[in-house]
Amino acid sequence: MARDAVSNLVAILAVARERNFTRAAAKLGISQSSVSHTVRKLEERLGLKLLARTTRSVAPTEAGERLLSTVGPYFEAIEAEMAALNEFRAKPAGTLRITASVHAADAILWPKLARFLPDYPDIKIEVVLDNGFTDIVAERFDAGIRLGEQVAKDMIAVRLGPDLRMACVASPIYFARHKPPKRPQDLVEHDCINLRLPTYGGLYAWRFEKDGRALNVRVDGQLTFNAAAQILTAAVEGFGVAFVLEEAAAPHIAGGRLRRVLPDWCPPFPGYHLYYPSRRQSSPTLAVLVEALRYRR
Repeated sequence: MARDAVSNLVAILAVARERNFTRAAAKLGISQSSVSHTVRKLEERLGLKLLARTTRSVAPTEAGERLLSTVGPYFEAIEAEMAALNEFRAKPAGTLRITASVHAADAILWPKLARFLPDYPDIKIEVVLDNGFTDIVAERFDAGIRLGEQVAKDMIAVRLGPDLRMACVASPIYFARHKPPKRPQDLVEHDCINLRLPTYGGLYAWRFEKDGRALNVRVDGQLTFNAAAQILTAAVEGFGVAFVLEEAAAPHIAGGRLRRVLPDWCPPFPGYHLYYPSRRQSSPTLAVLVEALRYRR
C-alpha cells in the first residue's frame, strides 16, 4: 500500500510540474495511459480533484497546489540525495538541464561542452534555448546561463566569460540617407530595429551610459524581432539602426558592412554567468561541469 502511495504521488507531482501528461510519462519512463490511470485512481481514493484538465492544458487545482507545496519538497530532497550518490562513482554521471539564451549557447556554452563531454561519457546535458528570463526552480532546471546583471541575488553565480559591450550600428547605405546620431536622444528620429523580450512581452529599451549618467531610450521603426541574429542581418542590409552585442557586430564593422555610432555611450557590463539556487546543494555532476565552464582569464 505504501509503495503504491509513493508511486501515485510521484506520478501526480510529475504531471503537475510538467503541466502535460505526455511529458510527465516520458520523464517517468511509463506510458501516458498508465499516468492517467494512476492520477485518476488517486483522485478517486482522496475524493478530490487534484488536476484541472482541458483539451489544451493541465494545471493543479487548489488541492493539487497544496500537495505540490507540502509533499513536493520532500521528493525533491530525495532526488537531490540520490543524485549526490554520484560522488561515489568513478566518474560523475546523470542528466543536467540547462537553460541559456541563443547567443550564450553558441558563444560560451557549446565550445566548452564540446571539450568537456568526451571526458564524461556518463553525463547527459539537455540545453533549452530561451531568450527570456526563465525561473529555473519552477521549471526544474539544474542551472541557467544569463548576463551577470540579470541573475537574481539569491542565486550562486559563476562567471563564464569576459565583460561585454553593446554596439549601436547601421549600414553605410542607411547613413547615406540619414544623419548619424550624435547622442542617444537622436535615435527617436531614426528607423530603429527593435527587440521584443519574450518574458515581458514588451520592447527592449536601449540602455546607454556615459560619465555615470544612465539613459534608456525607447526607439521605433518598421522592424521588430525576438532574436538578435535577425536584427543584425536587417541592419547589414540597410533597414535601420540596431543595438546588438559588440562581438556580434565586430566582423561586420571590420568588413565595412556596418558603421558604429555612440561608442562612448556603451560601457562594458558583466558578461555571461552560470547560476543555480543557493539553497540547493550542488550535485557532484553539476560541480564538475561548473569547473569546466568557469571563466579563467
